[in-house]
Amino acid sequence: MQATIQWITQELLPLYPPEEIRGMVRLIFFHLRRYSSTDLLLKTDEKLSASELAEVKMMVERLKKQEPIQYVTGETEFCGLTIRVNPSVLIPRPETEELVDWIFRHEKERPQSVLDIGTGSGCLALACKKLFPEAAVSGCDISEAALDTARQNARQNKLEVSFFQTDILEWEQTGRWREVDLVVSNPPYVTESERNLMLPNVLEYEPASALFVPDTDPLLFYRAIALFARRWLNPGGRLFFEINEKFGREIENLLAGLAFRDIEIRSDLQGKSRMVKAIKENK
Repeated sequence: MQATIQWITQELLPLYPPEEIRGMVRLIFFHLRRYSSTDLLLKTDEKLSASELAEVKMMVERLKKQEPIQYVTGETEFCGLTIRVNPSVLIPRPETEELVDWIFRHEKERPQSVLDIGTGSGCLALACKKLFPEAAVSGCDISEAALDTARQNARQNKLEVSFFQTDILEWEQTGRWREVDLVVSNPPYVTESERNLMLPNVLEYEPASALFVPDTDPLLFYRAIALFARRWLNPGGRLFFEINEKFGREIENLLAGLAFRDIEIRSDLQGKSRMVKAIKENK
């Protein structure tokens, strides 16, 4: 196995820094054999089968094209869950895990109902179900392909979450809504002018519809979801967003103008304003 790890490293060194390659190696062997980092240290003398070696070669060729490792292996970890991913859904980010942690720490009174808007892979909805097992949790998305992936993830993780298709920008035209205690969302928030700041492995592989908003209306989804939450959150219900760090104050003003209270912007571990919480008025 050690020789295979050395070969992977040599093949990828022209394209990736050593630390990133080590992470890729860990994910490759977790995918192949469910090995942990400790296993990699203790089992270096083990040999891979011919089929495993062929799969490793295929994965390395895809990585050379700068395809994200999570798409190459078809999975990633999120809040202790194994989440399937493919080009129909965004790859869950560490800052979204930070949002989940904030939700869990804030929700002293456990919600009885949760809605994840723009659910993608379902990672946020499934994490909420894991944290609040008694809650009725659902997730919606405009993409049926994304919803298929979310349903697979629910089955794989043995979590009961319902997923349905809708366009949240047209929420007033659909009649399937019910009051909920908690709305969470990681909506599209990257402006079109920020495309040139993004890496090729994001631009060329991850779904643009889940990433980008027009420069002329960067709060497009936040406005729609906030209006939805004003109507369908129970009194005292909570709204949590992941946000573009550039628009924290604008989102705060939007929520205040819609009579939300206790609005709080929180920074991630990198010091960037990436999360917002708000509470619906009791009346």
